[in-house]
Amino acid sequence: MTTNDTVLLSSRVDDVLTLTLNRPNQFNALSEELLTALQAQLDASAQDDQLRCVVLAAAGKAFCAGHDLKQMMAHRDESYYQRLFAQCGRVMQSIVNLPIPVIARVQGTATAAGCQLVATCDLAIAADTSKFAVSGINVGLFCSTPAVALTRNVPAKKAFEMLVTGQFISAADAVANGLINRAVPGDQLDREVDALVQAICSKSAVAVRTGKAMYHRQRSMNLSDAYDYAGQVMAQNMMAEDVCEGIDAFTQKRQPVWKGR
Repeated sequence: MTTNDTVLLSSRVDDVLTLTLNRPNQFNALSEELLTALQAQLDASAQDDQLRCVVLAAAGKAFCAGHDLKQMMAHRDESYYQRLFAQCGRVMQSIVNLPIPVIARVQGTATAAGCQLVATCDLAIAADTSKFAVSGINVGLFCSTPAVALTRNVPAKKAFEMLVTGQFISAADAVANGLINRAVPGDQLDREVDALVQAICSKSAVAVRTGKAMYHRQRSMNLSDAYDYAGQVMAQNMMAEDVCEGIDAFTQKRQPVWKGR
C-alpha cells in the first residue's frame, strides 16, 4: 500500500484499485489536500486502460464527514469558497466520468459532502450500521452541492426532506431510497464488496466501459434522444470482438474468454 501525502491511501490488486480516505481523526473530512489527492488518483486512473474497477473506502469509524469545517472557517472569503466547491465538484464529476465503475465501501457515517461522495459513486455497499445525512442545514448552510448528487439518486421528496431537516437516515432507508445498493453486517462488508468487484471484472471490459459512459450520458437526455443515442452506442458495441466471443461462448455453453480492453 502506498500513500499520497498520507491523507489518501492507494492499493492495487490486479486490475482493481482501492482508494482509502485516511483522515480518521477528522472523520475523513474532505480537506483541500484530500480533494487534491483524490483528483490526482482519478486523473491517473482515467488514463489506465488496464484498470477494471475502483473501490472508494475510508479509514476509521466514519466514512466521510463532508468538508473540513475548520479549514473552511480559517478562510472566510467568498472567492475561496467558490474555488473549494468547484474543486469538490471536479472530483465528483471525475468519478462520474471515469471510464470504469467506482464502488463506495461505506463503514460508518457519511454526512454532507461525504453523503455526496456516496451518491456520486456508481455503486455503494454499506455496513448496516452506517448512517447518512446532508446536515449542513444544522449549521445554517444548505447543502447545495451535495444536493446535485443526492437528487440524482434519491426520490425528490425524500431528498428535500433530508436537505431541509439534516436528519440521518439508516442504511436500510438508504437502500430503500436508492442511495446505496445494499446494507450488510459489518463483518460481511469486504466480502460483499469483493463479490461485486468480481462480478464486474468477470464481464467484458469493453462492455463495462461502453456501458458506464452511455448510462450517465443518456440520463440527461429526453426519451427520443436517449433511444437514438443508445441505438448508436449499441450498434458500435456490436462490432467489438468481445461480442462475437460472448455470443459464441453462449451458444457453445462455455465461459467466454474476453479479449478487449
